[in-house]
Amino acid sequence: MARTLPLRAALLSLSILVGFLLIWQVAVSGVGKTQAMDPEYAALMGQAATTGKSAMPGPLDVGATIWKHLKDPFYDRGPNDKGLGIQLAYSIGRVALGYLLAVIVAIPVGFLIGMSPLMGRALDPFIQLLKPVSPLAWMPLALYTIKDSGLSAIFVIFICSLWPMLINTAFGVSGTRKEWLNVARTLEVGPIRRAFTVILPAAAPTILTGMRISIGIAWLVIVAAEMLVGGTGIGYFVWNEWNNLSINNVIVSILVIGLVGMILDQLLARAQRLVTFPE
Repeated sequence: MARTLPLRAALLSLSILVGFLLIWQVAVSGVGKTQAMDPEYAALMGQAATTGKSAMPGPLDVGATIWKHLKDPFYDRGPNDKGLGIQLAYSIGRVALGYLLAVIVAIPVGFLIGMSPLMGRALDPFIQLLKPVSPLAWMPLALYTIKDSGLSAIFVIFICSLWPMLINTAFGVSGTRKEWLNVARTLEVGPIRRAFTVILPAAAPTILTGMRISIGIAWLVIVAAEMLVGGTGIGYFVWNEWNNLSINNVIVSILVIGLVGMILDQLLARAQRLVTFPE
């Protein structure tokens, strides 16, 4: 039974997907007719105002758009017309830089807080004050001080990625079993060596949990940030396609955003499993 569970789950997922696509296709074929729409808007949507077809594209239309993007994902025809691959690369690059900066800051500070109750109490008011602030609230200040939309987006990613990693690191470090620390002290293991040989392995699953939460938040925030600052990125692509009334491209972008977010999450989930249950 346990061995067949993944296969059964995959078949059920496939069935749900097929059912959803069929319902979607049927719904757009005869519901929400364009006769009720303004003729100019119907023309912009590429639909005849006299047909019985919905203004919302169906899965076949979206599939054709996906294939078009796959054939040439890296075209560049000017500032406002770049391929989906280029836009995605900009977003992933910004997330990677902001996330890496957050790792460099959050994990050492989290270790400091977790190993020192004094520092934990001293820094806690600042953490509690800044943690609830929406990352996008930092965008105007970042744009004013940094004067660059791309770097401002990286800063926002850094801010939103910082707190889950820092808090989970501090929690994991402070939760290290006292018996292990006492043995290390008995063997006269120094603080730095103790941090790497005892505390880090014990806290690694919790640290990776924070990193996994952070990457999900970072990918979510970059889309909103790029919608605000414009220029390049998958968020800007979504907003630009909406302005062009290209609903096909908007739906494709949503699917791509979800797919990349799932891949990023699964990469860190795999790392977390390797640390928790080493092979």
